[in-house]
Amino acid sequence: MNYQTIQVRFQESICYIRFYRPEANNTINNTLIEECLQVLELCEESVTIVVLEGLPEVFCFGADFQEMREKMASGQEQAQSPEPLYDLWLKLSTGPYITISHVRGKANAGGVGFIAASDIVIADQTAQFSLSELLFGLFPACVLPFLVRRIGFQKAHYLTLMTQPVLVQEALLWGLVDAYDAQSETVLRKHLLRLRRLNKTAILRYKRFMNELNDLRHCKALALASNQEVFSDDHNLKGIFRYVETGQFPWMD
Repeated sequence: MNYQTIQVRFQESICYIRFYRPEANNTINNTLIEECLQVLELCEESVTIVVLEGLPEVFCFGADFQEMREKMASGQEQAQSPEPLYDLWLKLSTGPYITISHVRGKANAGGVGFIAASDIVIADQTAQFSLSELLFGLFPACVLPFLVRRIGFQKAHYLTLMTQPVLVQEALLWGLVDAYDAQSETVLRKHLLRLRRLNKTAILRYKRFMNELNDLRHCKALALASNQEVFSDDHNLKGIFRYVETGQFPWMD
């Protein structure tokens, strides 16, 4: 199949999904969410490993503010439901396959959501991770249930408040990254060689058990409502659109 926002490759029981929006800094739009969900549906029956990758300079940079501005200018509704993105991350967390994020370059906001939802995170030395939402009067409501489960409440809290990038060495100490090396492709191959030994039924049963221990579904309603609240605030939207137009952050008057 031909996709607009991702590149997909199947190799035996492994599916590689590469975010590919170089013109938009690998940001997330509705098409990317829909296409990723379609691919994960294809992975349900026979795929045992799903690998998420981005561009060498940027893994994924969060919401597409430019597209938000264009839709607003054309009279479309201001805030679209965050539910499909939350459901995509749920599929990565709970689906009957092992999910690996292979991170190079920048991961911001919703990009961190993909990482936090993955079973394993592998990175190279250029990887850095940030949550910039509070700079725009927002907060990462849908990311946090997954991030708190991965790195704990206080580290997720600190990353949200500080809004500045965390380098890969610190991310490893926090548990956001599981393994990193300048030659991250080699690290990925070693993991895949080991993980290929696991069968589909064992993965399904194990992930079902682990997700019962910490159910992300009960956080969904609160996360969606909070996300819609901040993305519907006119003051926040004005700051976002000014940033798109001028590059000035909201506090730069």
